[in-house]
Amino acid sequence: MTGEPRIGDVFGELLRDAYAVATGIGPRPLAGGRLPRPVIEIIERDDGLVNGAPAAHYLDGPADWQPYDRRAVDRVRGATLDVGVGAGRIALELQDRGVPVTGLDTSAGALDVCRRRGVRDLVHGTIDEHVADGRRYDTFLLLGNNLGLIEGRERAPAFLAALAALARPGAQVIAHGTDPYGTRDPVHTGYHEQNRRRGRLGGQLRLRLRYRELGTPWFDYLVCSPDELGTLVRGTAWRLADVDDRDAPYYLATLRLAG
Repeated sequence: MTGEPRIGDVFGELLRDAYAVATGIGPRPLAGGRLPRPVIEIIERDDGLVNGAPAAHYLDGPADWQPYDRRAVDRVRGATLDVGVGAGRIALELQDRGVPVTGLDTSAGALDVCRRRGVRDLVHGTIDEHVADGRRYDTFLLLGNNLGLIEGRERAPAFLAALAALARPGAQVIAHGTDPYGTRDPVHTGYHEQNRRRGRLGGQLRLRLRYRELGTPWFDYLVCSPDELGTLVRGTAWRLADVDDRDAPYYLATLRLAG
């Protein structure tokens, strides 16, 4: 017994259980051996902060979405890659609208849930790996705060280059982000300062996910301001064309292929 979680497909396992609880289909986690219990995603930060959030929202239909999600989907055009498709909530809505959409995820379990829910076109892998498949897209979606997949200054150029390699002329990226700097909570402001002392962006999180006995390896996930995003994009194949911050501190950033 080490006290450390077993490395596994945390996201896939929690989505499978959340789907089972929501539908009654398949084995469900039980409280006291009788009643289905809520599925909670545990997010652990490298300074010891632990948060938990119900996983049921990954299955939400459009009626339960936040306004920025609905505005993001309304901006989609052409062949679309949903990066970090999760349980397929966005992809399913796009399919219903007749939009050609591909869901990409590194979690095999998440893709299994997507298939069971009816998402038709799915790719297992990273954005970098998908470049070799030769597919091309008009719109890239980074919703569900998936702007964080940029990770930080070091990863941003390669991530954005991979998107550009998959892009058709005139392509766009629609990304959901969160400005981390409106808080006065010392737990967060102190973390921002600690990051800056280490040469990192203030909102560059070092995280791992936990669910039951499973954990992920530690990874970087970026929460940045629109100004920081503009700096990260500068010098890449993309330009920051628009920031919709009507739901601040949440925002939608639209990147367009330069030239």
